Amino acid sequence: MIDNKESDRLLELVLAALDDMKAVDVRVIDVRDLTPITDRMVIASGTSTRHVKALAEHVVEQAKQRGYKPLGVEGETTAEWVLVDLADVVVHVMMPEIREFYALEKLWSVGGRNT
Repeated sequence: MIDNKESDRLLELVLAALDDMKAVDVRVIDVRDLTPITDRMVIASGTSTRHVKALAEHVVEQAKQRGYKPLGVEGETTAEWVLVDLADVVVHVMMPEIREFYALEKLWSVGGRNT
């Protein structure tokens, strides 16, 4: 894990990358008090599987360009739900129906800490 300032910079990078590619309904969930695996989860939707894949690829590309090496990327084959693990920030890019079904925001949001 990296320090708080660096974690904030990584989050800003992720949000900017998603905005660049027109991600839909982007949410940030602070999970620092809920799990030791990451500080924040970012959840975003794409408008098609192609868009979901492009969003995730852009996040990975931007992270690598700034020296952040992803620990893993999962789900690129079907691209209904692509997870990009950047350690302090885990990014979930999903098709809207998959996002609705799994309801990660509800699962991880406790006490209105969803931002």
